[in-house]
Amino acid sequence: MTLPPPQLEHLCNVAVTIAAPVEVGHTPAGLRRMIPITGGTVTGPLVNGKVLAGGADFQLILGGGTQAHLDARYVIELADGSRVFVQNTALRVASLENSQRIMNGQPVNPEEIYFRCQPKLEATAPQWAWLSESQFVGTGRRAPDGVYLSFYRVL
Repeated sequence: MTLPPPQLEHLCNVAVTIAAPVEVGHTPAGLRRMIPITGGTVTGPLVNGKVLAGGADFQLILGGGTQAHLDARYVIELADGSRVFVQNTALRVASLENSQRIMNGQPVNPEEIYFRCQPKLEATAPQWAWLSESQFVGTGRRAPDGVYLSFYRVL
């Protein structure tokens, strides 16, 4: 028996500003990088606010440089002052040429990049408890000036 596919509801768009990458180097697991998160904006039909400075995106680069396994952790402050902890795991797959362009801070054609994510949200205020009680998926685009994400609630 096949169950019907879930529907998606647009939660918000997130524009994350970043600082220069910190190159950790090659470990037994792969190439490690840390990208500091310096701020950003959150706009959407269900959630609005800002990304607070102080988070980071921890990256593991595999596949000879073509796969980036991402683990971003940061805090969103909503328009009403409530705060939400975000842990967003993602997979970004690109050609070696595009991967090198991304790592060097150069623009790439987003249509040539597979970038999908699974944000987990932890709300602190009762009116936002549904954020902690829902599953989310998203799409992403890496640009030289930051990361752009669209989050969707899985209904």
